[in-house]
Amino acid sequence: MKRNLLLLSVTLLLHTSLLNGQTNIPVPEDHFKFKPGADRMLFDYEELIEYFNQLDKESPKFKLVRIGKSPMGKPIYIGFISSAENIDNLDQLKIINRELALNPEIPDAEKSKMINEGKVFVLGTLSMHSGEVGPSQASPLIAHQLVTSNNPRTLKWLDNVVYMMIPCHNPDGMDMVVNNYRKYKGTKYEGASLPRVYHKYVGHDNNRDFVILSQEDTKVIAAIYNTDWLPQVMVEKHQMGSTGVRYFVPPPHDPIAQNIDAGIFNWIGIFGHNMIKDMTRDGLSGVSQHYLFDDYWPGSTETCIWKNVIGFLTECASIYDATPVYVEPNELNAWGKGLAEHKKGINMPEPWEGGWWRLGDIVDYEISSTMSILKTASLHREDILKFRNDICRDEVERGRTEPPFYYVLPEKQHDPGELVNLVVLLKEHGVEVYRLQEDHSLEGHAFKNGDIVVPLAQPYRPFIKEVLEAQEYPVRHYMPDGEIIKPYDITTWSLPLHRNVRSFEIETRCKDFEAKIEKIEGDFNMLNSAPEKYLAALFSVKMNYSYKAAFTAIKKGLKVDRLTTNLKIKDVLYPKGSFVIYNKETAGDVLSEIVEQIGVQPGYLVEKINIEVNHFKVPGIALIETYTHDMDAGWTRFVFDSYNIPFTVIHPQEIKDKDLEGEFDVIVFPDASKSLLMKGKYSRDGKEYVSRYPPEYAKGMGKEGLKKVLEFVDKGGVVVSWGQSTALFEGIMEIGEKENKEEFQLPFRDVSSDLRKSGLYVPGALIRVQLKDDHPLTFGMPDEIGVFYRGRPAFITSLPRFDTDRRIIASFPEKDLLMSGYSEKEKLLGRKAAMVWLKKGKGQLVIFGFNPQFRASTQSAYKLLFNSILL
Repeated sequence: MKRNLLLLSVTLLLHTSLLNGQTNIPVPEDHFKFKPGADRMLFDYEELIEYFNQLDKESPKFKLVRIGKSPMGKPIYIGFISSAENIDNLDQLKIINRELALNPEIPDAEKSKMINEGKVFVLGTLSMHSGEVGPSQASPLIAHQLVTSNNPRTLKWLDNVVYMMIPCHNPDGMDMVVNNYRKYKGTKYEGASLPRVYHKYVGHDNNRDFVILSQEDTKVIAAIYNTDWLPQVMVEKHQMGSTGVRYFVPPPHDPIAQNIDAGIFNWIGIFGHNMIKDMTRDGLSGVSQHYLFDDYWPGSTETCIWKNVIGFLTECASIYDATPVYVEPNELNAWGKGLAEHKKGINMPEPWEGGWWRLGDIVDYEISSTMSILKTASLHREDILKFRNDICRDEVERGRTEPPFYYVLPEKQHDPGELVNLVVLLKEHGVEVYRLQEDHSLEGHAFKNGDIVVPLAQPYRPFIKEVLEAQEYPVRHYMPDGEIIKPYDITTWSLPLHRNVRSFEIETRCKDFEAKIEKIEGDFNMLNSAPEKYLAALFSVKMNYSYKAAFTAIKKGLKVDRLTTNLKIKDVLYPKGSFVIYNKETAGDVLSEIVEQIGVQPGYLVEKINIEVNHFKVPGIALIETYTHDMDAGWTRFVFDSYNIPFTVIHPQEIKDKDLEGEFDVIVFPDASKSLLMKGKYSRDGKEYVSRYPPEYAKGMGKEGLKKVLEFVDKGGVVVSWGQSTALFEGIMEIGEKENKEEFQLPFRDVSSDLRKSGLYVPGALIRVQLKDDHPLTFGMPDEIGVFYRGRPAFITSLPRFDTDRRIIASFPEKDLLMSGYSEKEKLLGRKAAMVWLKKGKGQLVIFGFNPQFRASTQSAYKLLFNSILL
């Protein structure tokens, strides 16, 4: 490891700044009382921002701007680093960015002037995954080096480039991880993992949220490149495992997104090749390319490439937060795509040989890679700015000349609330959305006044097409007729299909049709005026947001009932299970506020009529969440909070001491492995592994806890379980004690392991399921939907014995299973159950083979979850 070159350069820069009179600019080591990157030392978010506030006051080359807040209320900032002249001129440079990114009609002379005056804006987002501490810990050194340098080369970079540093993408998680490290520092558990997700809700999955934009921090970061600053280059800084390559730089491995212009990938390659060259020159070994990470799926911060931004990630080998690790040479390995062994090759020309790996090493790699990115942006300033407007023009022209030309989403939908949700989301992404102003027939479809139209002749055409079409995985092989290159993450994200919103892809351009559409400006909803006086509002059970209205109304003290039979009012049918929310004059405009939040007009009862209802009661819900970075439980918490569904989090080891029957009506088990839930241990291929958590967190419910859950069901409780957690309820069960001991077996079995042995492969796809009609679990549902599915579990049922029973609620059809994404031999799923209702004693269980709330992106299945907790 040749760290001395970088350390010497930083030291020389400090002396240079002193010689040039910049004595008030805070030196990181003086501010933090240790050099960032020192062994076993970390600063927290507040200390980091305090440093940058001081830098903002003292340096004309640095400006700190608050841009939003985190899910837990912490401020999020951009630190602008550039020449003093550029910092003073940011507003004008922002206008140039916008014109180049979004205006395909700039006259050539004006375009040349903008390119001459414009600067390359490089957005760097640091440490979104809070256990990956290095990028944020390196940020003060990078900023100080840039603002104090008098090196002519660095000064030229700052003349040509504006570096937009997000010092920490995830402030909440940073403080959680730093506080956890400090808690155990100096003990045997130093470097132990944080016993929760490092985020309010979703942990590592914050880098899967950039299509649906569900989280507050995601919204803040995405707005930078969607609608606000429109940078030309973006890098997100990550870390990875400790025993592989030291650093990953672009270009990525296949497959790549088929809707992205080749020029984006070419530029990504230029930045990456310069990085590996510059970092190797700086004495940093183990840098790899074309390895492990692909560029196929949107959802990460790199979703910006679908907005014509040159976007990429870097990944550095990790340690135990700030505690060094020693890696023996025989422990070095490679996995995934691009490297078969940890040896010299074209994708890693200079391997790392092993030894001590420290936070200081990570910091060195971050400094070197960042400087290389800024250098490349500076060297190619004019070409990058020209490319940004050229690709804007090209995408608009493709939208005018290449099908598809429009996506049309009819106003009349099974769930109109999800149409409103989708339009609002597209607008948040910077997509222009239109509405048809009069009826028009096109390609055999009779579109109606009010239908939603999304033309593809827009700068963000790649994104529009990507998220509105059904996904078809670009199958590539390692060699002709060889093994396919498997995806890094999921293979489906179609917004209409995931939301069960009808959408038509139109491949015929029609100027008469275009003349009849009008751009939607401002907020979008489907509200009309309400009667001056009314007794109650009716919310159709077909709408997800009707459940939100009901839970919100109860929270605000309103009375809520549910229809027990269909009800028709003014030719509008409200199906069984729909909600009746009664107006309450003493409550002011509470119900009106609820309607406004929903965004879709309910029906109204203006006079008393006889209706058959049951009173709506909010159940007591226990949500089981492990301590082991339980993202699926976190997503469940987010969905419940979003719909105002109250719940109590219980950790598995707490179950045995809880009065389950006295406190709860429903227990929800999200997707977690049986070994984690029972023993607090990870397992793979039948082998268990000790976790990196302190012993008080590495525990499960044990046999005693499981017995309590089963007795809770037997006495009348409801259990809702999906994914891996369903294994808890398979096989021979036991309740009672001694002479009252009872053994039983629920009438279902997971057969997915047998299907996988026969070739079933589903790496996260949208699979069609058919739903049981007229059942409390399918209230408000259509006959069939697509569910997000990973190939397991898949159930078969059997004849029940004694006081058990079963009904298949969702089943896989025998053909046409794949709706979006990729799968192999999916027909093996035919006639298997995807969702089963089970009875035991006085209680009920609902088991899902799919995640009904997957990453808050499968709204088509939400009602199945809501109906389950309302059993």
